[in-house]
Amino acid sequence: MTTTDQPVLRTPYQRSIASYWNNEKDPVNLRLGDVDGLYHHHYGLGDYDPSVLEGPESTRDERIIAEMHRLETAQAEVLLDHLGQVGPEDALLDAGCGRGGTSIMANLRFGCEVDGVSISQQQVDFANEQARKRGVDDRVRYHFRNMLDTGFESASRRAIWNNESTMYVDLHELFAEHARQLVQGGRYVTITGCYNDLTGGRSRAVSQIDQHYICNIHPRSEYFKAMQANNLVPIAVTDLTAATIPYWELRAKSSVATGIEDPFLTAYREGSFHYLLIAADRV
Repeated sequence: MTTTDQPVLRTPYQRSIASYWNNEKDPVNLRLGDVDGLYHHHYGLGDYDPSVLEGPESTRDERIIAEMHRLETAQAEVLLDHLGQVGPEDALLDAGCGRGGTSIMANLRFGCEVDGVSISQQQVDFANEQARKRGVDDRVRYHFRNMLDTGFESASRRAIWNNESTMYVDLHELFAEHARQLVQGGRYVTITGCYNDLTGGRSRAVSQIDQHYICNIHPRSEYFKAMQANNLVPIAVTDLTAATIPYWELRAKSSVATGIEDPFLTAYREGSFHYLLIAADRV
């Protein structure tokens, strides 16, 4: 493993993002993770169980929280399903790892080593503590590093993923760094929201999402242009838009709704925003 002499936070924008996540204590992230100790920073997939909306009012929100967490964990499972052949001897990279839930799931499934990187020191410290509590901190480690320049060795990773974190960086820079770190034939997977090029730019709803998360949602076409330029060849592209709408409908009924639910539902339903999984091989 190598390191970089460059500072982790290199621009005012990166510093603002780091500050946001260092101070973030949103119940929609923390309460869901409290269900089983897997803390996610992404959204969910699949139909929710309508029975969670029935039954005693006193436990209704608790049921909704648990069901939302199940859908978010299901999303991470779908991502891991696309990582290809991974064995205990392999090393993986979780780029933009948040509080680390997907990294722990990858270790549990494959028995491999996983490094996660985030520009939020708070997230890194939190995630390392979760790995320690689970007794996997010898195999799962989180680092305060920039995913555009991680300092890890070239050709050191069997697989790399971004789970809803690509909208904070330039895709060409990101995919160049991923291609450097992947072995020949290694796998890259992203699940991301992207705007529909055919609508002529960001819709009002997509712009509201950008503003809420201080991010810069990319057009769908930019992912494929950046991959082609960096020796990443897509082998699977899956439109998950319809599969994520039930999650947002349930979240809108929960106590942890943040107000961003309506823009997401509007953007998905009007077709200006897509939720995609892209898996690509390093050639």
